[in-house]
Amino acid sequence: MTDALLPAHARVAAELDALEAALEPSDLHGSLCGYLAGGGKHDRKGWFAAVMSDPLVSPPAPDSALDQLYEASTRQLESPDFAFELLLPGEDRPVGERADGLLAWCRGFLGGFGLAAGAEPPLSEEAEEALADLARIAASDLSYDDPDADEDALEEVAEFVRVAVMLLHSDCVLGPRHRRKLN
Repeated sequence: MTDALLPAHARVAAELDALEAALEPSDLHGSLCGYLAGGGKHDRKGWFAAVMSDPLVSPPAPDSALDQLYEASTRQLESPDFAFELLLPGEDRPVGERADGLLAWCRGFLGGFGLAAGAEPPLSEEAEEALADLARIAASDLSYDDPDADEDALEEVAEFVRVAVMLLHSDCVLGPRHRRKLN
């Protein structure tokens, strides 16, 4: 059984570089999570091609960083313990780099979510608001003037994003699954 821990940001970056994929790890993780939260097909071998919108992309090697990214993300989204995490640059990186990673994560999420959920997903009012907020965050233009305040703001926004993703996943995946069980 694969652990539900995300691989290190640097490991995913190295693997993407080796594949010559012009994509940042946070952007890829956002795309994957958006795809899964929007109801995209759970397919360990085909997720990377689906998220990249390129059917010719080879599947990640078993036990690679990308394979671990998929396994951990699916487990975290399905976790009843709300263990879901965002793959962002490490806390040892400057706040600006981490904030840019969060914006890229949100942009990736929106693309993956739209790919899987379509133009009019069945969302609750709260989930519609959360999706609109994610779009506003993704379109943000940040400035970094006060490192301590910026650090606190980044933590708050990242926590909001994490909860918003779980809400969207609940509406698009868990809700319909529950309704099918009731019928």
